[in-house]
Amino acid sequence: MNSCKNCNELVSGNYCSNCGQTTQLQRIDRRYIIREITNAFSANKGMLYTIKKVFISPGESVRQYITEDRSRFVKPITFVIITSLIYTLVSHLFQIDAKEFQRQLHGEEVPLELPTYDLLLNWTIDYSGYITIIIGLLMAFWVKLFFRKYGYNLFEIFVLFCYISGISTLFSSVVFIIQGLTQLNLISTTTLITTIYFIWATGQFFNKKKLGCYIKATLSYVLGFFLFGILITMIAVFIDIVLKQ
Repeated sequence: MNSCKNCNELVSGNYCSNCGQTTQLQRIDRRYIIREITNAFSANKGMLYTIKKVFISPGESVRQYITEDRSRFVKPITFVIITSLIYTLVSHLFQIDAKEFQRQLHGEEVPLELPTYDLLLNWTIDYSGYITIIIGLLMAFWVKLFFRKYGYNLFEIFVLFCYISGISTLFSSVVFIIQGLTQLNLISTTTLITTIYFIWATGQFFNKKKLGCYIKATLSYVLGFFLFGILITMIAVFIDIVLKQ
């Protein structure tokens, strides 16, 4: 009997009964490389399928993922990470930082009263994946409160927001590319479209035929960002106070 190289358990067969590790790794050859390439294409196919379904019918697709079929979708956290990485690369490529974002959003450069606030806004752009998760949790809290009769738990609602945020992030990335190539100011339009998409997707997830669902989704969106704004401001004030001491 040999010892498992992963957990040191004694192994008599081809696989460790304790951790499932194979006792003999397959040699890297032509078949191994072909299989890896095939797996990569399968993952890309899953990504394209996820983007297509969540873009066209977000609420129904995420409900399908939660209650029926999870095999064809990219996992929600993975989806957020991949789309956020794309967003970060594009924003760096076209030099979209906090001041530039606010200038294009308001039509002029907006002076910031708190020096740290500028840094935190840049951080939200550079690390949009983490910010998406934080905002998603804040919005999920409100959605859970407003839609509690539907029986979804906080984590299932958070999955919904992962997919919604991923599509919004991809859309913003495409807009940044178009804006960088054409010099058009599209950030205000992008913000409006992604807001409408969030409300539409959330309402569709619960009941697309009820106007009340869209009103509650709007309130959840506003209150979620309101809490996030308060959180960022409090952190900025605290850091500035500490630095001045």
